[in-house]
Amino acid sequence: MSIFDIDRDDMIALLKDRGITDSRILRALATIDRHLFIPEPFTSRAYEDCALPIGKGQTISQPYTVAYMTQALGVREGDKILEIGTGSGYQAAVLASMGARVFTIERNSDLHAAARKLIDKLGFRVATKCGDGTVGWSEFAPFNGILVTAGAPEIPQPLLKQLIDGGKLVIPVGGLDNQTLVVVTRRGDQFDRREVDGFRFVPLIGKMGWDKPLIN
Repeated sequence: MSIFDIDRDDMIALLKDRGITDSRILRALATIDRHLFIPEPFTSRAYEDCALPIGKGQTISQPYTVAYMTQALGVREGDKILEIGTGSGYQAAVLASMGARVFTIERNSDLHAAARKLIDKLGFRVATKCGDGTVGWSEFAPFNGILVTAGAPEIPQPLLKQLIDGGKLVIPVGGLDNQTLVVVTRRGDQFDRREVDGFRFVPLIGKMGWDKPLIN
């Protein structure tokens, strides 16, 4: 008998039913052991389509959110992707397994250290940094895509500047209680955007985000 309340086959079937069509994303989520990124006592719920606590007031996003944001980003093999909010390291692992060159920033030192250790153990090639993700990572810019896994009061301008022409930024924007997922595509000096409702994220903390963390 499985130790999981819902197994990964059920998770993948649900994602397909909800409109995730990119076979590379589905393959990544089917092969990565999501339960390794989730602490007890929540490990048995790893393949449920819900967000789960990972400590420090943070969560691992629900599988559908991970898949939807990755699909919206349009990740191709070899793309240089910046992730803001490493958290458990799961989203970075998904991107890396799809062949992206992943750079990820986490503001909490404990979460950063734990994610770094797990990413290394699983053999994913990911560059990590502990710091303020709202200002991006200019040293390695520009990026083909930037994915923000926490809700911002507005779009941080440094992230827009660090996109290549044609690159995409996927970011939740709004209040503390609910946000709109915004997909921005750079067209030279112009930025096209479309919005999708129905998502909720933890706050994006930093110079270009919310001022103070709710929990240190």
